Amino acid sequence: MRALIQRTSKAEVIVDSKTVGKIGPGLVILLGIKNGDSEKDIDYLINKIVNLRVFPSDKGHFEKSLIDIKSEGAMPSSRLQDFGVLVISQFTLYGSTKKSRRPDFIEAAKPEIAEGLYELFVKKMQKTGITVATGEFGAMMDVHLVNEGPVTLMIES
Repeated sequence: MRALIQRTSKAEVIVDSKTVGKIGPGLVILLGIKNGDSEKDIDYLINKIVNLRVFPSDKGHFEKSLIDIKSEGAMPSSRLQDFGVLVISQFTLYGSTKKSRRPDFIEAAKPEIAEGLYELFVKKMQKTGITVATGEFGAMMDVHLVNEGPVTLMIES
């Protein structure tokens, strides 16, 4: 399982000209699910993501995690109300271009498997107390975000 994480000051995802998910400051999580991934991979990624220190404090650039900000209110209340994560399914994180110029997605889990794991990831992320917005699994989506920093990290289980 791969999660490409981007710190954002705001983000939204649009499907068929309608906003389906929107956050203020927080993280955009592009989630790729591969063959053989399980609930164990979800638990690992969620624990890593919510505790990852990628938000600034008064003292430095990488001092606070999602959990720190949510529990300490370590952000002005006007920004804290929209603080959260935007989770978007992203099978192309498992695209390979080693053999040709057209990516193949052999490693990516089939949609009928990936969708259930994606939904479980979202539910488990919600249980952390972090506000969660989502895209729409399998849909053509337009993702708009302001990458703050920029900060972009890849995490794999």
